[in-house]
Amino acid sequence: MEKIKLKIHRLENNIKMPFYATEGAAGMDLTAGISAPIEFKPFERKLVPTGIIIELPSGYEAQIRPRSGLSIKFGMTLINCVGTIDEDYRGEVCVPMINLSNETYIIQPCERIAQMIIAQVQKAEIIEVEELTTTARSSGGFGSTGK
Repeated sequence: MEKIKLKIHRLENNIKMPFYATEGAAGMDLTAGISAPIEFKPFERKLVPTGIIIELPSGYEAQIRPRSGLSIKFGMTLINCVGTIDEDYRGEVCVPMINLSNETYIIQPCERIAQMIIAQVQKAEIIEVEELTTTARSSGGFGSTGK
């Protein structure tokens, strides 16, 4: 598999660069780029910096996703489920997190907080029409196909 080049500028608060935890990992782990712990009370949300700025190749995005271990063990997840970093964004990568548990959770410096997946983007040409093709499903949604 051919790898793309992802340019990363490390900020002062970054302790560890993004990394793939295993050979087969789809996402690279992002760590908290903080110098002191951040406390999350139950249902509290905060933006956690990673200490990196990325430069994506043209035609790519970075998807920021929750870490399953943090989610299931501690209730720590992302506010927007999957975040998108566009190819032209040059600010610090930050992770919008929320504590969905009833217990306080403390993010430690350099703790793995999310994963980042690099994906190719296909842009669409918008075509306004008066009518769309009908299907057997039609506008049925939200459980219309069964439990």
